[in-house]
Amino acid sequence: MAKAWKKLSILALAAALAAMVAMVGCSSEQKSEEATDEKATTETTAEAVELQVFAANSLSKAMEEVQAAYIEDGHSNVTFADTQYKSSGELNEMLGAGSYADLLISASKGSMDTAVKEGYVDEGTRVDMFKNDLVIVSKEGSGLKDVTLQDIADGKYTFCVGDESVPAGNYADQALSTVGVYVPSGDDEGKTGKDISGKKGAFAEGYNPVLDTSVGNVCKHAQSGDVDVAFVYTSDVYRFGGVEIVGTVPADTHKNIVYPGAITSQSKNVEATQEFLDWCQNSEKAQEIWQKWGFELA
Repeated sequence: MAKAWKKLSILALAAALAAMVAMVGCSSEQKSEEATDEKATTETTAEAVELQVFAANSLSKAMEEVQAAYIEDGHSNVTFADTQYKSSGELNEMLGAGSYADLLISASKGSMDTAVKEGYVDEGTRVDMFKNDLVIVSKEGSGLKDVTLQDIADGKYTFCVGDESVPAGNYADQALSTVGVYVPSGDDEGKTGKDISGKKGAFAEGYNPVLDTSVGNVCKHAQSGDVDVAFVYTSDVYRFGGVEIVGTVPADTHKNIVYPGAITSQSKNVEATQEFLDWCQNSEKAQEIWQKWGFELA
């Protein structure tokens, strides 16, 4: 009888232990499921936000890739409206006319200075994002090489530059003023190179460049052979293809080419915009993309 009771006690103890193990297992599993559910809930309830970006035309290819990478990199709640790629002057005009944007990225300090002065952006959020170089390009296979500013001054080639609304055109005009092709006026009269704005002047007699409203279009004139050479950014060679660099404009003949970014004063998504702006500058993924398209980080 004692042996039977002993056997029953052992079986009861074993059953109790098994029940305890099962309860612990269920508790752990439940906690794991609750943690998973909590994470899923957090991800699905993150506030959806749509950002409107106004960016200089030369950023188009790189920015599209950066925006896609940003969403994939843990920001699935963010979408981007139809990003507007225009000349920096046109972007300012759009903001001045009441168009909505969260972020403005300009291709020149001067254009961003205007945006600050007119109250289009929050100056406290302004930051220099990229640098670029001004180069002379021709269509692929043209056979041209080592083209200089003096060659342009000597009338050896037809050429295209951006108009006054295009920062790349302003930089080109500054450079061309050092060889007498572009003649500054107004406050810039008597000055040349980086000391002038590259606006409101005129081309000297005998020079009739093709002018266009975006650096992208300027590049296309060279690509098609409409002109012998064009003045564009290094990044445009990566962006469009079909052209080759045949000369580099000396950096001391024009102002530094810098792309400033700033959150607009009208943005309804300041926190989300700042997070995207920070990611554009600090993420290794973003840096790889910018460099891939020919932009140097400022």
